[in-house]
This record gives sequence, structure tokens and C-alpha cells, in this order.
Amino acid sequence: MELSSDISSEIKQRIEQAILNSIVEVSSAGNRHYSISVSSTAFEELTQVKQHQMVYAPIKDLMAGDLAPIHAIDQLNIQSN
Repeated sequence: MELSSDISSEIKQRIEQAILNSIVEVSSAGNRHYSISVSSTAFEELTQVKQHQMVYAPIKDLMAGDLAPIHAIDQLNIQSN
């Protein structure tokens, strides 16, 4: 199993690649729990549901299954610039 810092880096990289011009911060709360903050103009005029879908889509495979490296996203902060 990968270290939480490796997973944090993977989460950050995937979201930044999926959402153009995004600024992403990821922190580990331990025990496969993470907090994510994403800022991007891509979120403008989108519903909160669509914004969340954009963030979760590139990391969904990291949350799949009982032994997934991500158990939960405890906090998700989204801002449109």
C-alpha cells in the first residue's frame, strides 16, 4: 500500500490534469481520509453537484473497493475564481 503523501500527490496531479487552470491542495487526515481544496474558473456557473462531480471523477478509482487508498474525503472546498 502506498504512503498517504504519495496518494495526496496522486490526487492533486489527477485533479489538476482534469480541471484546467486549477489550484489544488490535498491534505491527509490519516487512516485513508483526505481533505481537498480546489479553485478554478472552470466551476463558474456550475451547480455544486456538477462541481463535486468534476473533482471526484478523476479519483473515483482510488475510492473503489474495501482496500482502496482513499476511504473518505472528509472535506471538499471548491471555489470559482
